Amino acid sequence: MRYWPTLIMVLVLAGLGLYLYAIELPQKELHERQDTADQKVLLFDQETLSGLTIKTDRHELVFARTPRQGWVLTAPLTTEADQREVQNLIRALVTGTVTRVVEDHSTNLTPFGLDNPVTTVTVMAGAARETFSIGDSGPLSSTLYVLRESDHKVLLTTLAPKDFVNKTLMTFRRKDILHMSQSDVERIRLTYPTTEIVLYQGQEKPKSKWKLRYPIEAEADQTEVRALLFRLEDLKALGIIDPGPERDALAKTLTVQKVKVAIHTAEGDQTVRLYQPDEAGGVAIAETSPEGPLYRVNATAIKDLTKELFIFQDKRLLGIDYTDIAILSVKTPTEQYVLINQHNEWVLEDQPAEKLDQQATDLFVSRVANVPAEERVIKQAGPLAPYGLVTPAAEFIATGRDGKSRGKLSIGSHADGLAYATGQRISGIFQIRADLLTQIPKKTELLAAQTEKIPTLR
Repeated sequence: MRYWPTLIMVLVLAGLGLYLYAIELPQKELHERQDTADQKVLLFDQETLSGLTIKTDRHELVFARTPRQGWVLTAPLTTEADQREVQNLIRALVTGTVTRVVEDHSTNLTPFGLDNPVTTVTVMAGAARETFSIGDSGPLSSTLYVLRESDHKVLLTTLAPKDFVNKTLMTFRRKDILHMSQSDVERIRLTYPTTEIVLYQGQEKPKSKWKLRYPIEAEADQTEVRALLFRLEDLKALGIIDPGPERDALAKTLTVQKVKVAIHTAEGDQTVRLYQPDEAGGVAIAETSPEGPLYRVNATAIKDLTKELFIFQDKRLLGIDYTDIAILSVKTPTEQYVLINQHNEWVLEDQPAEKLDQQATDLFVSRVANVPAEERVIKQAGPLAPYGLVTPAAEFIATGRDGKSRGKLSIGSHADGLAYATGQRISGIFQIRADLLTQIPKKTELLAAQTEKIPTLR
């Protein structure tokens, strides 16, 4: 009999636990979900959205979501949409929250700017739809009054005016002139009024390099080609003139192109021609096809895409990659020695048994191999005496792993941080940074043994 009170207590606790699990907790979760839903501006899941309409006093823009292209504009014309702009607007609705319900079924919308809303946004998710009227800013500049059509409530929201106010057709049109990703481009052809430059991507593994194919066969300046690709990818329209009378009239003024750019990818070829009818103006005209729209672009695009051959050449003067150097001869007025790479380790030709500081030697050889021309002084080799190159301040000769002379760099007189130089990679006389002249180590400074201490035994 003495166990009955304990048993009753266990049954009471079990019943209480069952009540909490079956009734109280589900109701609490329901209320929490309801509270969260009440705080949302848009109750649809972003991934379920299939359509969007934006209406202002100037435009009614209609968008549809497609599996392949994402958001496309279907009215007032059919064209590609600016995915980022559309997503920004949708994200603002999805993440926006309700600060408070100001009015419920209000009959006077004027105090909130909702009698004549600046923008009306309708979103569709299959058969479901919701419409929001965007009114005036709230007490804080980063808030907006919104009328939600489904429940006719006037809401004070965290939506920001910048996401909904002053949006135009141009805002939501795709403004990229070319459809490209830098990594997909295999060939670039730049055509100017008097010359042409062709760049192509090599097939080296694991990382291919850009090369010049025309007017010369040579290594390309990888940094300059990447900068060119970035400018092409970033080429955007400031305005769009669609086919029609205005486009036809403007096309008649486009007589001499400043530059034509053709890019080749696995998906096909694309071309853009740039013109500048008004030389004094800050706007240029881009054309991608004779029948398509004309695009107003910043005139600086012409300067960005109009480059001479020297800009795209590999400007490392020595003429051989650091990893391909087997022998490097170094000569200055006070030093003369030869470094040999034996089994990936540097040694001195006349002291092969001496150990060298490999890190310091590697750094020095890489500096010699990678020193670039900063400016070109003379295109073709000419008199060397005016530049101190008859008796150079430093001279480097590199031999490749095949035993043939592959590189040469001579440095002449210098001033104001720059030195005159000639190299094997590009013909002519150039200016380079004079730093290398102060970074040539003495033979004794390369010997690792000079810094090693042998402890004495007592």
